[in-house]
Amino acid sequence: MTEPLTAAASAVASWPVEHASAIVVASDDVLARAGDADREFRLASVTKPLAAYAVLIAVEEGALELDQPAGPEGATVRDLLAHTAGYDFSERTVRAAPRTRRIYSNAGFEVLGETLEAATEMPFAEYLHEAVLDPLGMTRTRLEGSPAAGGVSTTEDLARFAAELLDPRLLAEQTHRDATTVQFPGLAGVLPGYGRQADNAWGLGLEIKAEKDPHWTGSRNSARTFGHFGQSGTFLWVDPAVGVACAALADRDFGPWAVEAWPGYSDGVLAALASR
Repeated sequence: MTEPLTAAASAVASWPVEHASAIVVASDDVLARAGDADREFRLASVTKPLAAYAVLIAVEEGALELDQPAGPEGATVRDLLAHTAGYDFSERTVRAAPRTRRIYSNAGFEVLGETLEAATEMPFAEYLHEAVLDPLGMTRTRLEGSPAAGGVSTTEDLARFAAELLDPRLLAEQTHRDATTVQFPGLAGVLPGYGRQADNAWGLGLEIKAEKDPHWTGSRNSARTFGHFGQSGTFLWVDPAVGVACAALADRDFGPWAVEAWPGYSDGVLAALASR
């Protein structure tokens, strides 16, 4: 670990929260830690990438197909993952025809979870453990409720998932490439907390930075950066342009403090990496 990177990661201590923890990883190593890496935090929507990974593994195992019907009429598993099924944010009310708008939807991920359960005849939480958490050694991570937002984890565990996102071992390279490539480009939509985006880019369960402005990552993050943030004050990003990922967890709900703190924090981490 280099001293500038350790200092940059430790900037979470200045956040206006009671507890925070952060970790910076490459595919084969932890580069810096800050705070209690074993403290458990609610993930909120950072649960979605984990849930999506379980669904993608089910696709590779043949239990599901990305383009099979799921959700509202005309929608598919792919649409549920990419937030293009047309569901409302929190209710199973259809607000748009599939693939005409990007509507970020917790309801869609709950339907996705039910679709996986029907296909595998397993509770979603059990499948998630067997397919993702156990193989990655994520022993402090669990799902308490919805596959959209019910995860609990630690930065040490998320480092293992981040390493997988950087260098996939559980998924085939093509599946990983699909997950981190924009699905249905050019669709407008609202990025929660950051307003309407003319091109609200998403992959399969992973938000892609692309040309979004404003955004929760830093100005130094490349357009290829993908990940997710959660309303519980959590984020995980992966920047394949530099081969590094960063996860930060806090115990204060997302708000103006995070809008102000997160981009500068990410820029500090990336600047320290560049100076190594």
